[in-house]
Amino acid sequence: MSDLPFFLGRLVRRPHEVAAVAPSSQALARAMAMEVPDDAIPGPVVELGPGTGRITRALLERGVAPPDLHCFEMSADFADHIRHNFDGVNVHHAPAQSLGQSGLRDVGAVISGLPLLSIPNPVVEDILNASFSVLRPGGVFVQFTYGPTPPVPEELREKLRLSHIRGRRIWNNLPPARIYTFRGTAELA
Repeated sequence: MSDLPFFLGRLVRRPHEVAAVAPSSQALARAMAMEVPDDAIPGPVVELGPGTGRITRALLERGVAPPDLHCFEMSADFADHIRHNFDGVNVHHAPAQSLGQSGLRDVGAVISGLPLLSIPNPVVEDILNASFSVLRPGGVFVQFTYGPTPPVPEELREKLRLSHIRGRRIWNNLPPARIYTFRGTAELA
């Protein structure tokens, strides 16, 4: 099943809601899903900005049970698309920064498809604060980027006491992407 026609339709009709030139590739989606720690399954996992559902599908294939997957999507069209195509998955038609008020706790991983580099830093800070407020100790925030540097600026990483691991580049994606995994360091102090 191709997500491209749905994606292109949204890109043409509502370009302000789409921040990518193409849907994430299956290779990127699988690589993102593999960053979910083994001990996080079973348990709640959050996806921010699921879009067409490529990463959603990979998370389910990774072993995340549909009732354990919580997708936060601002676009009504994309939220409806996820609801229609992924039975049992929890879809929150809400911004990522509302995650902290969702009632979720002990989340093993937050997987983000958000375009952090194009979001103002104060909003990125709100998204990260919300994400780390629901993550269990040792939980991870996983983000891909098309840029050459980490998608969270150094000043913000220092302020929020985040460490990161730079993952491999996924060449089979348009454009090629790199995965970063972030952890809170405050719990290590």
